[in-house]
Amino acid sequence: MKTSWRSASLAVGAVAVLALTTACGQDGGGARAVSQNVGATAPAGDYSGLGNAGSDAAKEGQDTAAQTAGELAVAENPELGKVLTDSAGMTLYRFDADTAEPPKSTCDGDCAKAWPPVPADDATAGDGVDKKLLGEITRSDGTKQLTVGGWPAYRYAKDTAAGDVRGQGVGDKWYALAPDGKKARLSNLPGLSVRHDTNLGDIIVDKNGMTVYRFLKDKAWPKPVSACTGACLEKWPAVSPVAADDTKDVQKKGLMSFTRPDGVKQQTVNCWPIYTFSGDKAEGDINGQGVGGTWYAVTPEGKPVGAPKQ
Repeated sequence: MKTSWRSASLAVGAVAVLALTTACGQDGGGARAVSQNVGATAPAGDYSGLGNAGSDAAKEGQDTAAQTAGELAVAENPELGKVLTDSAGMTLYRFDADTAEPPKSTCDGDCAKAWPPVPADDATAGDGVDKKLLGEITRSDGTKQLTVGGWPAYRYAKDTAAGDVRGQGVGDKWYALAPDGKKARLSNLPGLSVRHDTNLGDIIVDKNGMTVYRFLKDKAWPKPVSACTGACLEKWPAVSPVAADDTKDVQKKGLMSFTRPDGVKQQTVNCWPIYTFSGDKAEGDINGQGVGGTWYAVTPEGKPVGAPKQ
């Protein structure tokens, strides 16, 4: 019985190795994709998006500016998902022209009348809000402005009632804040899909629309091996497993997950381990492209975009 059991085990092992070799040891093509339609939900305009309503908006802005933030809350919006609000239920926004690292506001003068900065003085974290993400900056006029995840927070003068999100997508630069400081968006993307980048072409993104990367020091054959461990993973988080039917326009061959030495399961494309980059803060960012000459965005076939031939 012992000999029979061992022979059966060896046979099973051989079949498993053969299957993995077949899945991971070959290169192949895959379908190209159409770009995802992600963007503003309001028409573009000048920085305020107020058109000829400047004087009325300025008055509204002055009234809104007088409000304090109070206890921040999380509201559910049917189109945007979780949205951060002040204690009165007014939507909070972020501005793409600002920066989060380091936190800096570029909205002054008339801009600040249309988009009143949220005071930091009395802001507290309510349910669903991580107080560690709350901070403040000193504006050019000496006042303190609230930051969320490093992003300066604003209200919009044309929002007149709790739950209004009229500022969403204005000028393709203003977006409602999610509780973590990112842009609020109800994700309708699959686990992995493809978007077209004007510089890189078709590249894979995760369920949040964030660019996916490959590490040239990894291995795919005869089995996936990640060379990114320890502190590397803090900077380049491993993509969690994704079901094959939760992908769109990504090559199915070699689409699998494996268990890392630390016990964490990681997704692969064409058997290559994939990651996101902590330096990418918004959809469309490709800040990880070419970092160290070893990190590259991934094509739908699992190839590294722009990587030197090896």
